[in-house]
Amino acid sequence: MKIVLILPAARHLRVTQENQNVPRRKMLRFSVLSLTTIAALTPGEHQVKIVDENVEPLDLNVDADVVGITFMTGLAPRAYELARHFRSRGIVTVAGGFHPTLCTQETTKYFDIVVAGQAEGVWGRVLEDIQKGCFQKIYRGDCNQDLAVVPAPRRELLKRTGKYYMTTNAVQTGRGCQHMCKFCSVTAFFNHQHHNRPLENVLAELRMIPRHFMFIDDNIIADKDYAKALFRAMIPIKKIWISQCSIELADDDELMDLAYRAGCRGVFIGIESLDENNLSAVEKGFNDSWNYYARVAKIRKHGIGVQAGMIVGLDSDDVTVFERNLRFLQKSGIDAMQLAILTPQPGTPLREEFEKAGRIIDNDWANYDYRHVVIKPRKMTIEQLQAGADWLYARYYRLDRIVWRALRSVFTIGPVATYLAFRLGLNYRYDNIREGIVGFNPAGQTKESRVWQWTVKTLAQMKSAAM
Repeated sequence: MKIVLILPAARHLRVTQENQNVPRRKMLRFSVLSLTTIAALTPGEHQVKIVDENVEPLDLNVDADVVGITFMTGLAPRAYELARHFRSRGIVTVAGGFHPTLCTQETTKYFDIVVAGQAEGVWGRVLEDIQKGCFQKIYRGDCNQDLAVVPAPRRELLKRTGKYYMTTNAVQTGRGCQHMCKFCSVTAFFNHQHHNRPLENVLAELRMIPRHFMFIDDNIIADKDYAKALFRAMIPIKKIWISQCSIELADDDELMDLAYRAGCRGVFIGIESLDENNLSAVEKGFNDSWNYYARVAKIRKHGIGVQAGMIVGLDSDDVTVFERNLRFLQKSGIDAMQLAILTPQPGTPLREEFEKAGRIIDNDWANYDYRHVVIKPRKMTIEQLQAGADWLYARYYRLDRIVWRALRSVFTIGPVATYLAFRLGLNYRYDNIREGIVGFNPAGQTKESRVWQWTVKTLAQMKSAAM
């Protein structure tokens, strides 16, 4: 059979036949590991093609027997649109990923088949049943799947588009997370569990790829003993890599030292909030915000850059949160920031709480991209939350601040980590400019803030008039 595997893209990022310009946001893209792994699970008699709408146009008339689409909630509308199109052509459509797993019944309305959970142990049976013409509507993968069966991904399928990614060499040592953060889809998907791949399998894969790569584990130090064993084994291999983990990395000097010696030069860490009440409310009290400055400093002292994940719109946040976060980001020495507006994703405890409280104001999945307000905040207005989040993003990624962070960091975390953070900052700035992210500080009444407010309102009026 001819199988096409698709990663859909949001409208403002999508490359189309009409507009084939690929947005210059290379540092924000990395290998579509889910699809290259599915390709590796596919028996050799089938032909497989991967299309990522973020970097190339999708041919809606492509010759295919099966179309598989993986997607998160923010991309569900586009996935459903594509499924309708391909079903109308008589092509069997298969959905997989976070949203199909956490909203299985909804997804069955649009797709012929839904794979809920992990694909290993299921995908081969799906293809056999399609060939027999007697497939099921839902196939459920085991969340306790033995990860020894995970194959090395088929990275060669990305040769045509590899230049548009930060790296096509993504590796995973384990899946899931044992923490119970209420807002996290990963926790919901894996039912608060974490499982490791056999160490020898990971090391064998690492020997097959170039020096620079990315671990895309949700928490590379979820099992600290495993992580230490991995890092020790990696030291002679001489790799350079980045990953993501909890701030608990800072609590173990041996772990930090081994990570650096194994080639770690940057980590994404979910800082989330500076407020202990917020952290407790979402079951992330282990972050211990009182020690953020010291813990960030310890990680950076080991030569590892830090990108902070921040959330605004939590229940203890008022209009002063944006300025406080900006001051913290500047004073702490953090090298990059990814900002999220609190979003109750399907299947999470947070979603259930907000539904019961009647605080969800928007159920358009396209807005569940962490950049739109879809809830009723407790201590500010909807407009203040949106404007403040935009203001924080735009201010943090002001060009002079990106340059200053780079100049400061080169003497602390070294040239490699500094270069990565600098490039990342420019990509976020590019996104802000491209999408017109401006905002204003809802807590400020300075002349500057009033100018920002006037600019935002004027641009909105001009956009409305143009429509």
